[in-house]
Amino acid sequence: MEADFSGAMRIDRGDDLLVARAYGLADRRWRIPNELDTRFGLASGTKGLTALAVVSVIEDGALELSTTARSLLGDDLPLIRDDVTVEHLLAHRSGIGDYYDEEAITDVDTFELPVPVSRLVTTEDYLAVLDGFPTKFAPDKRFAYCNSGYVVLALLAERASGVPFDELVRARVCEPAGMVDTEFLRSDELPGRTALGYVGESRTNVFTLPVRGSGDGGIYSTVADMKAFWSAFFAGRIVSSEWVRELVRPRSEVEKRRYGLGFWLGAKDDKVFLVGSDAGVSFWSMRDPRADLTATVVSNTTHGAWPIARHLGERFEG
Repeated sequence: MEADFSGAMRIDRGDDLLVARAYGLADRRWRIPNELDTRFGLASGTKGLTALAVVSVIEDGALELSTTARSLLGDDLPLIRDDVTVEHLLAHRSGIGDYYDEEAITDVDTFELPVPVSRLVTTEDYLAVLDGFPTKFAPDKRFAYCNSGYVVLALLAERASGVPFDELVRARVCEPAGMVDTEFLRSDELPGRTALGYVGESRTNVFTLPVRGSGDGGIYSTVADMKAFWSAFFAGRIVSSEWVRELVRPRSEVEKRRYGLGFWLGAKDDKVFLVGSDAGVSFWSMRDPRADLTATVVSNTTHGAWPIARHLGERFEG
């Protein structure tokens, strides 16, 4: 089934829509097709929105890049070192242990969380998942992609602002960007126009992923909303243009790419990416500021987006 693409894609150059297509089924049982306005899970594509929500709290003066996680965690998550800062977490250079360690996990479809997924509804609920993972290395020693770090960031932003994280993202990121169909939805009560994520011919990911996502993943969106996101981001409508430059300033070189704060970057150019992969979810979105080009492909299967993403990457990333 995954050999046949199930999802949506969109390519824009400036205000000109070049390509917009939807394929496959949002619900295989009821034969409901994917449409261009279907909402899909973005998995780790969420991290860019998390970084922006955190920066919005920094702009309020309630956080700084140099704020230590410990100053807001108190006695929670005692294995996180006292010198880990917001900037370390944003850049994946914190060294903290990861509950979802992508260096060790070989099959995302069979990964099991240590607590029932139905218990993970609020960001505070994730404390039960994050605890007990020892430090890998001292802060800023190197890059290590860390899902736990972005859940910790959600906790810090929530505690510093006094606003639940999902509401913070909606108010600080989605609303100023005009992302009307982007939200942290519960997987057990998905509304209409939302694709189920599939990990097999008919099995969904409802028992695999948290019932509601947090800072590291789990938001739902559309290809149109991603176009709106990139436009608003680079226009300085979500956070200031000064902060946009800071978020896309390279902090690490990672194989054939670089990483800023919450965003993947081209190896030698100005292209910016968000990428997500999880059970029943695959997502790739790129913005090329110089060419005024935006491209997004998202699938409600684990690997479905990658053949198209690779093709677009070869065409546009060169």
